[in-house]
Amino acid sequence: MMSGPRDQAVRNPAVAGMFYPAGSEQCQAAVRELFQSARAAGAAKQEKPLPALVGLGAVVPHAGWVCSGAIAAEAIAALAAQRPQVDLVVVLGAIHTAMPVERGVLDSYARWAVPGGESTVRGVIREELAAKWSRFVIDDRFHLREHAVEVELPLIQAVWPSAAILPIEMPAISQAVDLGRNIAAAVKQMGLSAVYLASSDLTHYGPNYRFTPAGVGEAGLRWALENDQRLLELITAMKPERIVPEVQSHYNACGGGAIAAMMSACQESGAKNAVVLRHQNSFETLAAIAPQTPTNAVGYAAVWVG
Repeated sequence: MMSGPRDQAVRNPAVAGMFYPAGSEQCQAAVRELFQSARAAGAAKQEKPLPALVGLGAVVPHAGWVCSGAIAAEAIAALAAQRPQVDLVVVLGAIHTAMPVERGVLDSYARWAVPGGESTVRGVIREELAAKWSRFVIDDRFHLREHAVEVELPLIQAVWPSAAILPIEMPAISQAVDLGRNIAAAVKQMGLSAVYLASSDLTHYGPNYRFTPAGVGEAGLRWALENDQRLLELITAMKPERIVPEVQSHYNACGGGAIAAMMSACQESGAKNAVVLRHQNSFETLAAIAPQTPTNAVGYAAVWVG
């Protein structure tokens, strides 16, 4: 088993000041604004209410808050409205670290710090997963500079201030579905109430990402949204086993493994439905504050699972 530097009790922020504000007061103010935006967006849609089931998980984007923060907040707010008290928030993140890995990667930290607060890691369940299933490994190298988990933490702390976290970096591997079931089994065995977040963006389109199958321009960005939709349809159909093959074939998420594991964990916990609350790309979300040329864009979705 690989392991991280266990004498480092706190994982300090790696992307504060880049993806979200570095100052405590500024960060907390931004969090309040994001949730206000999320509530306003939900009220403006006036769509059908969520199914009369318990919310168990969500897909949340992890770009800079200016691009996708309100979408992440919308998903987390929908969960928290139904589940205001939970013991544990399992955050399954996309892996951006350029090292090969074929297992779910846990960390060795006691706490994760972000501006204005800290989240305690539920070490007992981490150790249980690493000891019981060879599919999990403890390796801080995959957490040290990674942003997928970190950018969600101020939002999590705002709505579930007493909840512990379990950060897991999840590669896009076929075993992700089984890993999700393993996580849910461990949570159930310990008698914990939990929610599961899959931190993933969708199609990365344009010259910046070396991905332009439909050309450069507005038509290309429309194609990218349709490419996202392929994946979202599998999520709403509750087909976690098809997520990783879809992502490997069509490049429509950076966190396919995280999504598959989140969905299977939720299914193991009784989930029957998934609802897309919001789906946009960065070209659209930035239009009112920092208009871009229709060249590059990243897709984002808020998806409720329960």
